[in-house]
Amino acid sequence: MKHKNIGQVRRLLDLPDVSDILRGSLLQPMIRHRQGCPKCARGEGHPVSVLAVTYPGRRIRHISLSAEQVSQVRRQLDNYQRLKAALEQICELNQQALRAEGADSKLRRRNRD
Repeated sequence: MKHKNIGQVRRLLDLPDVSDILRGSLLQPMIRHRQGCPKCARGEGHPVSVLAVTYPGRRIRHISLSAEQVSQVRRQLDNYQRLKAALEQICELNQQALRAEGADSKLRRRNRD
């Protein structure tokens, strides 16, 4: 079904580049060694960054990230959420259009009878 909806077109124009998206969660745990590490002995620990992606069957893949990759991954995760939200809004608009089209069709049939 094709229909002109200004709001829908605006949302489409504001979509992020689909080649710049990632699905998952950015985790930033602190690793602490039990012994032999002066930094951990002071309570500081070692921060790490990991992308966690869940797959069917509850399998989770963890990808270790360098400090330089974190800002890129944050941007790509944000782009994924923006794209997902835009798709949900577009689907809602299309559902509303279907309901309106169905009501119009019923009205036309009643008027013909």
